[in-house]
Amino acid sequence: MSSTPRLRSALDALPSYKPGRPAAAAGEGPQVYKISSNENPYPPLPGVLDAVAEAAAVMNRYPDMFASGLVAALAARFDVPASHLATGTGSVGVLQQILQATAAEGDEVIYAWRSFEAYPIVVGISAATPVRVPLDTAARHDLDAMAEAVTDRTRLILVCSPNNPTGPVVGRDEMTAFLDRVPGDVLVVVDEAYCEFVRDPGAVDGVDVYRDRPNVCVLRTFSKAYGLAGLRVGFAIAHEPVADALRKTAVPFGVSGVAQHAAIESLHREDALLERVESLVAERSRVRGALLDQGWSVPVTEANFVWLALGEDTVEFARACDDAGVVVRPFPGEGCRVTVAEPEAGDLFLRVAAEWREERRT
Repeated sequence: MSSTPRLRSALDALPSYKPGRPAAAAGEGPQVYKISSNENPYPPLPGVLDAVAEAAAVMNRYPDMFASGLVAALAARFDVPASHLATGTGSVGVLQQILQATAAEGDEVIYAWRSFEAYPIVVGISAATPVRVPLDTAARHDLDAMAEAVTDRTRLILVCSPNNPTGPVVGRDEMTAFLDRVPGDVLVVVDEAYCEFVRDPGAVDGVDVYRDRPNVCVLRTFSKAYGLAGLRVGFAIAHEPVADALRKTAVPFGVSGVAQHAAIESLHREDALLERVESLVAERSRVRGALLDQGWSVPVTEANFVWLALGEDTVEFARACDDAGVVVRPFPGEGCRVTVAEPEAGDLFLRVAAEWREERRT
């Protein structure tokens, strides 16, 4: 008799999610910068820690299961009905709710590749069939090819803008043309985890698109620009049938009371948020510009990271960064994603990148 529990065979081929490697513990050695997880380098916004402390005082109680206060604040912020909102444990948690609500064995889910690392995992867990459509030569979504990939088995399409890990956005006009080709009974998710960093006036705004498209759902998060990555709170904006389905598939009490209060307080302090975001956008321009000057090919990025397509040199380059005290995110055989963070981290990374290219020219 076997002593090993029988698990779903669908999990055998799934990769485990690989977070950005943490920096070494602080000690007497030199400063090590972690720029591998697209985290905001700034601490929580002023007042947020006070809200967290107040909420933590009643952590012996269950949180509001429907995050009513946060939903009301989001409804006011985005001018949408409260019934069009659903919350979850980060945007990836809401994404998993979406898969549970839309796709099962025999169904197809279309997404670009490479894109967010969690996509193949959550699709695989649902037992749906993943349909990966390669990015174009500029590391952008090929929406024409994605539209061509739609079949009568397609239930869900994921569009990541800005695309993680490469950085480019989807344009407003191309998204409109794409949606015109997608059947109305196929849900299109616009994953906008990095939308606060977008400065391209021609970029799609998922919330604008959703308003008159019942088959569009928008994903957003408080993890990146708002600096609440450790509290895990994200949300979806979708028309009521979809939003209601996401509430049904949510883990009960998944978003903690601490996270709800921190998110509400962060929404109230968006002026301070925008100042921080602007500084990161400026640092993004500096880092990308310096890399271009060094001779690197770097896709246009509207997120808080840059992408270096290194191919077979990816792991070796990441190791060189590690040795210098800056931790980046390698995708073996493809490239490295590098978070825009403190200028000191950017300076160190740029020095490593310059030395790497110089060594390969000699």
